[in-house]
Amino acid sequence: MGPETSDDAGVYRIGPDCALVETADIVTPLVDDPFTFGRIAAANAISDVYAMGGRPVTAMNLVFFPACSLPGEVLRDILAGGRSMLDEAGVCLVGGHTVEDDELKYGLSVTGLVDPNGIIRNSTARPGDLLILTKPLGTGIISTAIKGELAPVESIDEAVIWMTTLNRVAADLMRECNAAAATDVTGFGLIGHASEMARGAGVTIRLGLDAVPLMTGVKELMADGMVPAGCYRNRDHYAPLVAGKDALDEALLPLFDPQTSGGLLIALAPGDARRFLAEADRRAIFARKIGEVLPPQSYSLEIA
Repeated sequence: MGPETSDDAGVYRIGPDCALVETADIVTPLVDDPFTFGRIAAANAISDVYAMGGRPVTAMNLVFFPACSLPGEVLRDILAGGRSMLDEAGVCLVGGHTVEDDELKYGLSVTGLVDPNGIIRNSTARPGDLLILTKPLGTGIISTAIKGELAPVESIDEAVIWMTTLNRVAADLMRECNAAAATDVTGFGLIGHASEMARGAGVTIRLGLDAVPLMTGVKELMADGMVPAGCYRNRDHYAPLVAGKDALDEALLPLFDPQTSGGLLIALAPGDARRFLAEADRRAIFARKIGEVLPPQSYSLEIA
């Protein structure tokens, strides 16, 4: 599997029952604390393997560090945060590479394992499937407010909790419940990643605006102008694919918000979706039904 359908990772078969899942992701700081930033970046990079139905096993640090303007202790804390998240995920850190750069960036290349018969792609949703989201939206908007020193403490705390929550348990459950398709919601926002699912499968996806969960304070911060440039870029790019509500309606901006370490967007048959939601509730996993998959229309996405 390569980049043909914009899947979350590449997959390379190495035997009849085993394939490698390969991905890399790098982000700029979203919070002030270096250790927390390291944890967020690591969780974000690992997520692609979970989205493919795989198990992450090794990782390598990728660091871009302004050595002339930041002390070495910052780098130490970032790497310690990343290592702590890898330990939590059961991933072995096997090395990495550091480049001196004007802007701080950190991420990881991650390798996972998956049974070739158990790969979960983003392009295999079927008409009649229901769509489930496993984290609320809003990290891009809240991160913008953090940089502007306007984010309420409760919004910061909630965003950090979600960004440092691994998608491992949700991924385990989606495999148990025979997910038809999945992706993780990251830089292209919910609408961007949903449109990739729709176009890859040749279907139309309907999202319920009121059903999409948002983090604390997102609407208020958005009203105060705390909207990242990436949100508007996503809207400019994906708006032509959207039917139903006006894509330029300000109420839709959170659906275009670029996420870091976002949740899984999972397509399941109705019975499997009900089982997923019931098990998620029993295991205290966040999960919300936010839409459904329709037969192909003249548009990829419908916002109801």
